[in-house]
Amino acid sequence: MNTEIVRTDTDEATELAVKQAVSELRAGEVVALPTETVYGLAADALNAEAVAKIFEAKERPTFDPLIVHISGQKALREVADVPEEIRKTIRTLTELFWPGPLTLILPKKEIVPDIVSAGLPTIGVRCSKHDIFAKIVENLGRPLAAPSANRFGRISPTSAEAVISELDGRIPLVVDGGACARGLESTIVQVVAPPHGKGKAIFRILRKGPISTDELKRYGKIEIVSNDAVSENAPEAPGMLASHYAPKTPLRLLSKPQDFKRDPEKRYGLLSYRGKKKDGYTNLYHWERIEVLSPGSGKTVEAALRFFYLLRKLDESGMDEIIAEPVSTFGAGAAIMERLQRASIKD
Repeated sequence: MNTEIVRTDTDEATELAVKQAVSELRAGEVVALPTETVYGLAADALNAEAVAKIFEAKERPTFDPLIVHISGQKALREVADVPEEIRKTIRTLTELFWPGPLTLILPKKEIVPDIVSAGLPTIGVRCSKHDIFAKIVENLGRPLAAPSANRFGRISPTSAEAVISELDGRIPLVVDGGACARGLESTIVQVVAPPHGKGKAIFRILRKGPISTDELKRYGKIEIVSNDAVSENAPEAPGMLASHYAPKTPLRLLSKPQDFKRDPEKRYGLLSYRGKKKDGYTNLYHWERIEVLSPGSGKTVEAALRFFYLLRKLDESGMDEIIAEPVSTFGAGAAIMERLQRASIKD
């Protein structure tokens, strides 16, 4: 299969790209599309045979559920049943954070094939803020199932070029919408009614992402679901498996500089948080390569934007091992650390 890349650098090119993507999706094909988080591999969510092509292209196990992308709040009723006891809270969250990088876990309607939910009675639903993705969903008039456009467990792609490096020859079309604005996958939340119907709803954070717990805690009580509690054969939501986000090159996350043990026969690359000597990592060793997430400033939003891009650069640089510094857990930093922990070598 030849994989075609279509550009969106002019209004005319964007219009043509949208039409071509919609045509492929209506024909039951899969298409890589830009979102504000990472590039997604999309198929008609109501077409089980089309969705099966996502799993085939990604080599993704069918017990790992997919996120369903919709056009907005009105479309939510088409794919999900929102229980009465949390309806007000769901309305608040969608009004505040949609379109945007927030995925909500809700009971699914029968119209959604079981392959999308991996047989679970729930699905993850979100509404993307990316203009091109939104236009394609609107023109198609149907929801899209769209996990990240990479091979299963690998580094999520934040550019069309990264998609090609993962899926070239496996899918017919990539819509190039430029670099993703956020750089990390959406925050996933399951809303649970408060005990006895009193007080704030409980927000079970199944995956940390661009919408931070600080932003969410104003509207509900936060409960972080530990990755240690996730079943490797029956995850509750997309992106919860421990094998996600891993580069091909072994990666080791250090708690402190003193933890670095060098093998003289290995070549090491450093994924640095701020690139500052006073942090104690950059001067540990004559690194063959250093990539800095947020040079000097340590801004977690900037670090999140650059995270997958720089991790991929290190992965493709020929190192024997990648050493990663810890990142501040403020804001988006918590999501970065979650992904680093899942990508790192387990001793």
